[in-house]
Amino acid sequence: MTVQDAKLDSERADLLETLALHRHFLRHTARDLTDEQATRRTTVSELCLAGVIKHVSAQERGWVAFIEKGPSALGDFTDEANQARLADEFRLLPGETLAGVLAEYEETARRTDELVATLPDLSVDHPLPEAPWWEPGARWSARRALLHIIAETAQHAGHADIVREALDGAKTMA
Repeated sequence: MTVQDAKLDSERADLLETLALHRHFLRHTARDLTDEQATRRTTVSELCLAGVIKHVSAQERGWVAFIEKGPSALGDFTDEANQARLADEFRLLPGETLAGVLAEYEETARRTDELVATLPDLSVDHPLPEAPWWEPGARWSARRALLHIIAETAQHAGHADIVREALDGAKTMA
């Protein structure tokens, strides 16, 4: 069953509509850019537009995997290899392109939307993996993980808007 085939209750429809809006804002920041422009750092931070979009896509995939499989899907946050992988989310690696990152993000969005539409119960929960930023023993429901995806997407869309404005004066949300 796809999102188009599903008869969504109002909660699921609201989640998907809100996520789609913030995804649009994020993707819109990369409009008409070359790979070189999309990888340019325009502020004192390490952020570039392609990297922000790549990171948001990877995080969304991770949280969807958490909903489906539990905490092991997110990995060990203290592991150096996992930390290196997380750092690589914020930049294009050799062979990666903005077009490829955007295509991957579209596929990620499609998969997430399908899960939201078809998951039997948004209240199903899993323990969070151990990390210094979470209370020990904390659990998140699918609903809470989806809200986190929305918050992360919205926050990084704002970051991307600042990076884009510093790049060439273009604004996404103003």
